[in-house]
Amino acid sequence: MDQSGQVLASAAVSVKEASTGATQKTTTDGSGHFSLAGLPAGTYTIEASAPNFATSRRDGVKLTAGAKEEVSLALDLAALPQTVTVEGSVSLAAEMAPSQSSLEARWAQSRITGDFVENFTSPVADYTEVLNIAPGTFGINPNGVGLGDSKTFFRGFKDGQYTMTYDGIPFEDTNDPTHHSWAFIPGQWIGGANFDRSPGSAATIGPTNFGGSINLLSRPVRASQDIRASVSYGSYNTALYDLNYDSGQFGKSNLTLDLHQMKSDGYQTFNNQKRDGGFLKYQFQLSDKTVITIFGGLTDLFTNTPNIKGPTRDQVAQFGDTYLMSDDPSQSNYFRFNFYHVQTDFEYIGVTSDLGHGWRFDNKVYTYRYWNKQNYNGSSISATSATDKLNGYRKIGDILYLTRESSLGVLRTGMWYEWAYTDRYQVPSDPRTWVDTPFPNFHEHFNTNSLQPFVEYEFRVAPRLSLTPGIKLADYAMYLNQYADNGSTIGCPGGKLSGKAGSASTLCVGGVQFVTHGTNYSSWLPSLDGRYFLRDNWSVYAQYATGSVIPPSGVFDTTSASVAVFPKPTVARTYQVGSVWKLNRLTLDFDAYYSHFQNTYTMTTDTAGEAVWSLPGASNTKGMEAEANAFVGHGFNVYLNGTAGNAKYAQRGLWVANAPSNTATAGLMYQHANWDAAFFSKRIGPMWNDAGKGNTLFNQAVPIDPFNMTNVFVNYTVKGASALRGTKLRLSVNNLLDKHSIVGVAPVNVAQHPTPAGGDTLTLLPGRSVMLTVQFGFAPPR
Repeated sequence: MDQSGQVLASAAVSVKEASTGATQKTTTDGSGHFSLAGLPAGTYTIEASAPNFATSRRDGVKLTAGAKEEVSLALDLAALPQTVTVEGSVSLAAEMAPSQSSLEARWAQSRITGDFVENFTSPVADYTEVLNIAPGTFGINPNGVGLGDSKTFFRGFKDGQYTMTYDGIPFEDTNDPTHHSWAFIPGQWIGGANFDRSPGSAATIGPTNFGGSINLLSRPVRASQDIRASVSYGSYNTALYDLNYDSGQFGKSNLTLDLHQMKSDGYQTFNNQKRDGGFLKYQFQLSDKTVITIFGGLTDLFTNTPNIKGPTRDQVAQFGDTYLMSDDPSQSNYFRFNFYHVQTDFEYIGVTSDLGHGWRFDNKVYTYRYWNKQNYNGSSISATSATDKLNGYRKIGDILYLTRESSLGVLRTGMWYEWAYTDRYQVPSDPRTWVDTPFPNFHEHFNTNSLQPFVEYEFRVAPRLSLTPGIKLADYAMYLNQYADNGSTIGCPGGKLSGKAGSASTLCVGGVQFVTHGTNYSSWLPSLDGRYFLRDNWSVYAQYATGSVIPPSGVFDTTSASVAVFPKPTVARTYQVGSVWKLNRLTLDFDAYYSHFQNTYTMTTDTAGEAVWSLPGASNTKGMEAEANAFVGHGFNVYLNGTAGNAKYAQRGLWVANAPSNTATAGLMYQHANWDAAFFSKRIGPMWNDAGKGNTLFNQAVPIDPFNMTNVFVNYTVKGASALRGTKLRLSVNNLLDKHSIVGVAPVNVAQHPTPAGGDTLTLLPGRSVMLTVQFGFAPPR
């Protein structure tokens, strides 16, 4: 592990027998584990080393005949290659922190541990609940924890303005670069997260490194064999069944397998959900320098979630804040008129190898699929009031990293390439029969190609100082076939529509079947950062970085798909400084930031009736963030984080939506022997929502009062050498104080300061939820 408790992959390990001097060598796998078998009884010295770290050495390890000995090593950061002797020392505060930065950090980041995910989140939580521990973030799921499609906000950036990756692989929609917390990566797949709150460096790949990157990590394969089966049950008739198997080392291989099913009625009326999923992760030690990782996962989701964001004020006043849909078939919001079926798969093959002479190779070939079949009704019931919708795509890509370390510094170069095929449509339909009309609201097929070559060099200017300049080309191309529709979007290219647009009798007479078009977007994105070690346990950094967001496919959603002037990728420029300090009983991270970023596009029509796209203006977000963990003693830790800042439109000085002026988190944790317990409370400060319609926006229109999220977790786990190790009892309580705060408002009246109205759509904090988990663990005796 490094000083922060994060595992080190591909570290070199040597084991030397004291009396004979016989030495065997190996490398750690992707989860930081190493194993050597068949050693004779004796006393051993174990050394571990990795690039940028000092060698860690453990003397006097005694091994008896037929026995196993487990050894953990912590590697301290080294300014230059050197050899030191340590006794496995590590900062206790860093080892216990649920979230913290790293001494190697070159920009603001938080590393969220797998231990936090496993012990201090609900068993049904998704990644938005995991990220809520980090400074400045918030995400709310109004149907209950992990029971909907929630979004994460931070620093004034919304979903679609940051990249998300899983084991380094970006995933996002193809029509616009947003994400879905209920698809691709369930909580059962998450083994931690690295949250970068900036565009990163040139070597940070992804389609939207605009505000930052949320990097989810898969669960590591375990060094020893075990089986864990769990049943969770709690509020809203929520049940989770999970089975996990770890093979341990067999030959040069090991694997982990997880299967789960989750069912829930949901907090909101008739917003039920059912998900089946599973993944397999396999690692093979091809040689002492090369590791192959194969991952494959599937999810299948059914839910009655409607297309609307929430209930209205009138509905909440009449039926309570759990209201969303009706069981009355005469009502337009009848739950059988609103449902999703989402299927996803996610696969990759990764190879990491030490090529010698300081060179390292890391490559991942991947593919994933998203197939979202949605049906939803409008505000009435008629032959065309509902929508039969598909958003489906398949992606194939490759990520290559090459690094070379020398006494002068570290070269990092490589490339990300991705190809995607998308099929999307929306067709008016009758919700009572689901018979579609002949022509869709829109239908399009398109291919997209993403290419990002990059290079950066981390110069070791002095033993404690490094400077890293870099540059990346973000190139994105889109090629579309848009089919004739009922006049809602494209119309009848080259012909005329007969009948009323959108009706069941609409026909396209004399037109072409589809129109073909495409465009290419490119941005050069430079970065520069510096890091200096004031002491071995105290580093400071400064960074300048640029990020971009690609335009959505909706650029072509104009009559006859006629576009005269295309938008350019929006660009963000971020400046930040920070400090990371680690003592034995205290960790403290601080950063200050300023970002100047462009906003989403506006469209006007020229005299020829063609669309002209432009950028409406820029925004500025600035502030300060800090997080700390203090080891009090006797198993107790106190975790704190806080932020203060603002995100405003540059020209008008009005607040960006969903940008709290401050946030604060307080946590008390107890981790000792078989017990893990924690209390976390997060306060989201005041913020604003917008009121708008079409291209006429009214910013800073609706005030949102501060609200709190308070959660409690208690776990008892069988540990040690017991064959039942891993057996656990878990109690999770979310929203302990049962708050029902309004956390979002979409006003029905379009105005700068609209008067609250009965038709306003509300997003509400879901009430208290309790989950109890019984987990049975079995592992062969050590």
